[in-house]
Amino acid sequence: MTKRKNHSADFKAKVALEAIREEMTVAELAKKYGVHPTQIGTWKRTAISNMASKFSKRKDDATHPNEAEIDKLHSKIGQLVVERDFLKRAWDR
Repeated sequence: MTKRKNHSADFKAKVALEAIREEMTVAELAKKYGVHPTQIGTWKRTAISNMASKFSKRKDDATHPNEAEIDKLHSKIGQLVVERDFLKRAWDR
């Protein structure tokens, strides 16, 4: 039994782009890169379907918070938990 191959995103994009160009058949690409033809078809469909999202307006990108914002919110949650626990202990006395 052979080990499962993990291909990088760059490799997948390169193969998918060649498949989209259709300069070679899928079988030729499969032989060239050592990948199953079905996998190349999957990468090609994924590349084509995700292309439109890269050309969309910035409004879609604003819905995804960045890492700095997430870290800021996590620290605020931690601060509020500490304050709540402090006030609860003070109230119980």
